[in-house]
Amino acid sequence: MRYRQLGSSDLQVSEISLGSWLTYGGGVGSDQAEACVAKAFEVGINFIDTANVYAGGAAEEFLGQVLAGRQRDSYVLATKVFFPMPDGGRGLSRAQIVKQMDASLARLRTEYVDLYQCHRYDWDTPLEETMDALTEVVRQGKARYIGFSEWPVDKITEALALPNVEKFVSSQPQYSMLWRGPERDVIPFCSEHGISQIVWSPLAQGVLTGKYKPGEPPPKDSRAAAESMNYFFDDRLRAKKLLEQVQELGNVAKELGISTAQLALAWVLREPNVASAIIGASRPQQVEDNAAASGVDLDGATLARIDEILDGSIAYEGPAS
Repeated sequence: MRYRQLGSSDLQVSEISLGSWLTYGGGVGSDQAEACVAKAFEVGINFIDTANVYAGGAAEEFLGQVLAGRQRDSYVLATKVFFPMPDGGRGLSRAQIVKQMDASLARLRTEYVDLYQCHRYDWDTPLEETMDALTEVVRQGKARYIGFSEWPVDKITEALALPNVEKFVSSQPQYSMLWRGPERDVIPFCSEHGISQIVWSPLAQGVLTGKYKPGEPPPKDSRAAAESMNYFFDDRLRAKKLLEQVQELGNVAKELGISTAQLALAWVLREPNVASAIIGASRPQQVEDNAAASGVDLDGATLARIDEILDGSIAYEGPAS
């Protein structure tokens, strides 16, 4: 496993990180989930990403239980705040950040998180209030650093210009071979301002693993087949042409002696501004396979071939959900 510095922070994070969206505390049984976390540490993953909203707090509770026996400085822990919680709280007001920070720490059974992220931009709260509140939780020692997910560049710029507040060290965008929107402005801007990318959905909801075959139903144990996890699996990801293209990518991966998932993850990691790619695994074998993408370097000819295969299926426009 290779490690990269997270923005201007002093955090060294594994190139592959373990996420908990749609999986832990909900879509995946606790024994399997615990086995995935154990495998992650075994293969060198030190970065765990979650959010207060995942499974209505149950993902954080699960992680709090399974991480309780590990040395706190042996892993980097990140969570998020913004989306509505079961108690009705939502947004990035000072009151909500203070309340949700304490609730997350209680569920995670820790005195601090290494990274506290704004899950989206809050158009209903003044930016100054949000940044002041984030600064407060950092200076109280409840979070070491702050980040954001899917913020527009103009708002990132405004946040960085505010005086006497903590500065962002990370951005969490959707980014993959299929969704390249961040390349337009977020990645170039962040590269110049000490902000690293922590990529979500680098495997496009599992499509870029090659497990979904054209004209065939999804495997019974896949995310697309599970009602608790497939509501982001849209028609575009089911398109026959795209699935055929992914099978071609599988041939490229085979020639390189790697899996299709490893090819997709190595493609994301080719970007120097990406510190880590978040995987969402339901089985420890997936964790092990995905982790092996760290250290795979793709040459120019391979990258050009990938673009040629995916011609017509690469998206740059429109906001990520």
